[in-house]
Amino acid sequence: MTPIAAPLGHVLPYLDLFGIAVFATSGALAATRANQTFVTAGFFALVTGVGGGSVRDLLIGAPVFWTHDPWVAAVCLAAAAIIWSTPERWWRGPALDWFDALGLAVYAVFGAAKSVAFGIPPVPAALMGVVTACVGGVIRDVLAGEPSIIMRPELYVTAAALAAGLYVALHAIGAPLWLAAIGAAAAGFGLRAAAIAWKLALPAYGRRQ
Repeated sequence: MTPIAAPLGHVLPYLDLFGIAVFATSGALAATRANQTFVTAGFFALVTGVGGGSVRDLLIGAPVFWTHDPWVAAVCLAAAAIIWSTPERWWRGPALDWFDALGLAVYAVFGAAKSVAFGIPPVPAALMGVVTACVGGVIRDVLAGEPSIIMRPELYVTAAALAAGLYVALHAIGAPLWLAAIGAAAAGFGLRAAAIAWKLALPAYGRRQ
């Protein structure tokens, strides 16, 4: 597990790997849907899975997590291999959206928790949770030449911000670590799930004359 695993407790490292696996899967899918090679699928899986966490670690002054962990790159490449070796029809429909929603929430919580553990103040720590959850997907979309999720009004970054911000707030008032992590992830997932189910979106800017 990651070097920060001990201060973060027993549950968060597994949430971290789950979030990485989900985002790696989405990266591999972006490559396979563009009829790319397995090498490209593996590369997309890796940069999507570790992109946000890598930026976070560079910003908070931590060792870049996946270069010191024997599991992270393996999980990303395994996700690419699974996607590459299974029929495309298995990955159609809304199922991946729901897994992505859960991955978004737990990865935002992990990013915020790691930042807090490294002594980052509350507001920047919450923002690092958003970076952790969203930047990998931004990199994936840029490489795939697709419109980025953050450029659409649907509640995506907002759900990550809710999860990360709630974790930081619960931590600040002394809530047990496991309760803060699970409660914050559940809230972020709930908001993203509602956005998927009911097409919830923030109002777009309308320029007034």
